[in-house]
Amino acid sequence: MKIGFAQINPTVGDLRGNCELIIGAYERLAAAGAELVLTPELAITGYPPQDLVFKSRFVPENLAVLEKLHSCVGEAALLVGFVDRNEGRGKPFRNAAALLERGKPIRKAHKSLLPTYDVFDEDRYFEPASRVEPFTVQGKKIGVTICEDIWTEHYLPRPLYDVEPVRGLVEQGAEIIVNLSSSPFTLHKPAIRYKMVGALARAYQRPICYCNVVGGNDQLVFDGNSIAVNPAGRLIAQLAAFREDEAVVDTESSSTIEFHEGKTPEVLFAALSLGVRDYFGKCNFRSAVIGLSGGVDSAVTAVIAVDALGAENVTGVSMPSPYSSRGSIDDARALARNLGIKFLEIPITDAFRDFKAQFKEVFKGLPENETEENMQPRLRAMTLMALSNKFGHLLVTTGNKSELAVGYCTLYGDMAGGLAVISDVPKTMVYELARWINSDYALQSGCKDEIIPRSTIEKPPSAELKPNQKDQDFLPPYEILDEILRLYVEENLSARDIIARGFDEKTVRWVQRRIDLNEYKREQAAPGLKITSRAFGIGRRMPIAQKYVD
Repeated sequence: MKIGFAQINPTVGDLRGNCELIIGAYERLAAAGAELVLTPELAITGYPPQDLVFKSRFVPENLAVLEKLHSCVGEAALLVGFVDRNEGRGKPFRNAAALLERGKPIRKAHKSLLPTYDVFDEDRYFEPASRVEPFTVQGKKIGVTICEDIWTEHYLPRPLYDVEPVRGLVEQGAEIIVNLSSSPFTLHKPAIRYKMVGALARAYQRPICYCNVVGGNDQLVFDGNSIAVNPAGRLIAQLAAFREDEAVVDTESSSTIEFHEGKTPEVLFAALSLGVRDYFGKCNFRSAVIGLSGGVDSAVTAVIAVDALGAENVTGVSMPSPYSSRGSIDDARALARNLGIKFLEIPITDAFRDFKAQFKEVFKGLPENETEENMQPRLRAMTLMALSNKFGHLLVTTGNKSELAVGYCTLYGDMAGGLAVISDVPKTMVYELARWINSDYALQSGCKDEIIPRSTIEKPPSAELKPNQKDQDFLPPYEILDEILRLYVEENLSARDIIARGFDEKTVRWVQRRIDLNEYKREQAAPGLKITSRAFGIGRRMPIAQKYVD
């Protein structure tokens, strides 16, 4: 059977715009010979629609779009994701797929397995399918599944379900399994999906067509990477990563290909760039302002912003204080020149002096400490927000996951902004990104010289808020910090379990305590783009007022 993949980039809630995307892709794929066209999960509403489904007109309007799509269908059938009403007991809605054929009633399939873990909360809204049944389309029996329905227990956090939708469909004679998916990206997940889909195809000796969504919606990035495998589990088609794509795939094809996944920095950069581009575009922002410290974090963030938005839409601002080194100021200027962005230098030295003077009597006899240090990032935040307000820029923050984890950041200072681009990227990975930008990315961009000044990458990292300050005066080496952070946050290991792996007990306890104590800061941080298995923000719910220590 010839199946068309409409790997589109819907916007949550843009019912009319999403309808136009679906119609456009359907018409092109039908003209290219598709007998059945697939869209991603909840293509009409965008994923995840969250509490929009509770708005009185939202679900009725999405059903009206479904009727409109039905009226547009020609010879090729269309399988489209939407929110259906649940007319019986239980939750008010169903996560559904509709089979649209010209001159025939709409047939519906409902999602059986509703993920309610990590970033997912589908049990809040949807009732699971009461049964599964294949559809006959163009003489073939098609088993329709929706995202989680094909995730077998070997690839889930733990065995979660008693139902196996694919087995039920195959037992009823399904010859081809199709899957409408909205599977968020995390590092290395595309390869895991391929391995899982291939294993499922081999287990049931059926071809599987997996159509995934692409694009950024708030903190989630969706990578596309739609695939088709033959009954032996071998790959016969793979669509593009991190961009919209279309393809017509013959499920009986004997030609196989190798699964492609780029190097980690390349994939990470593409995910972050897409996340930035869509966050700006879908929130109607056109330009960004970024504080350039001369450090590696702001440099990497600036390159991502330029890739996503274009150099003409990015403004970099250097805001030296009395403790800013000449080298950092020069590096910020050089980076802006290399990127071709607008560059402003607005010193905060005088403002810092005047602000401190206001507390001369109040702080009399007390030594300077983090109070005075934190005045500087807060003055910088005021400067950047003034530019944001005056020119309509969105302020993007530049803090990484390592700093956010242990609170090495200033509330209402460097944490201020509308989007935290690299807040799920550990410091060691930031350096990996920086080196990749200066090699592979520079080569792809036709840049003969380095983009990020070499001195930015090579110098010891520092917040430069007091004389001769270095990050490692306060923090463990980033290689150690990041691994403890991964084990504690992403793997949920206790301090004792981490210590048992050979880490210094004092260091582990310090990191654990800092992570726990700084939950209140992270609750007030800008939304960040999720790229690891567990990010601060969406999918991680920790109480602030709590006293548990293992």
